[in-house]
Amino acid sequence: GGLGDVLGGLPPAMAANGHRVMTVSPRYDQYKDAWDTSVLVELEVDGRIETVRFFHCYKRGVDRVFVDHPLFLERVWGKTGSKIYGPRTGVDYKDNQLRFILLCQAALEAPRVLNLNNNEYFSGPYGDDVVFIANDWHTALLPCYLKTLYKPRGIYQTAKVAFCIHNIAYQGRFPFSDFSLLDLPDQLKGSFDFIDGYNKPVKGRKINWMKAGILESDRVVTVSPYYAQELVSGEDKGVELDNIIRKTGITGIVNGMDVQEWNPTTDKYLDVKYDETTVLDAKPLLKEVLQAEVGLPVDRNIPVIGFIGRLEE
Repeated sequence: GGLGDVLGGLPPAMAANGHRVMTVSPRYDQYKDAWDTSVLVELEVDGRIETVRFFHCYKRGVDRVFVDHPLFLERVWGKTGSKIYGPRTGVDYKDNQLRFILLCQAALEAPRVLNLNNNEYFSGPYGDDVVFIANDWHTALLPCYLKTLYKPRGIYQTAKVAFCIHNIAYQGRFPFSDFSLLDLPDQLKGSFDFIDGYNKPVKGRKINWMKAGILESDRVVTVSPYYAQELVSGEDKGVELDNIIRKTGITGIVNGMDVQEWNPTTDKYLDVKYDETTVLDAKPLLKEVLQAEVGLPVDRNIPVIGFIGRLEE
């Protein structure tokens, strides 16, 4: 959804501004352009050593990096007909915490271990002087590992983390006893500690990944100034994290639009292409095509109104 759109469109825009930009995502599928770098990293997760390997492609000025591990690839839509986050809507995979622990740790390793040379302006590993943009609860452990595993060892001394909230409703709430899975020192327990009135996944006391992400990052941002106001307006819109966000502060930055992808002069999905000189001729024709396709009365004089937003409780 919106998260995918942002990760698709924002990095090329940042690269066009002169930044060196890498995205790190799970390798959920055999993406046709992404090739095995043969770089392997061993990570400790829940007392075991797990090996991940990195796949990579370079597109529109961005290093697209994919973390390869059976925990991601075995759940692919195409191969098994399953979903990314759970077997069905509203149900988590039992090992979701392990999966996203792996993603967070791999994302911290990628800038240091990948020797990338596709970019004409930059070459070699990214190194330590970086800014991490962590998106939603799945990446919320990144600032926690940065603070406890890397900075004490003299690594990433100047690195910063911006935590971006796309949807406050999904927070990564798990049983409090699961804190031990995360391999974090007890001093961080307070950042995760969360009590709500729900019985899922257990009653009462829980850990809350997003709460920790908000508290342990350097800056908290979200997808519009209006959503930023909503999140601190009260318990319902802030989904019980409003008090935490009031404490840290939050900046709303309007989601942009990828003008290359959404370009009506080149859009492969439009039967009639148009620009600012032909828009008034083309749009009535496109309206009629749309009306016919979805079974509405075909009449170019009837307004058609589009709404983009989430249909959710």
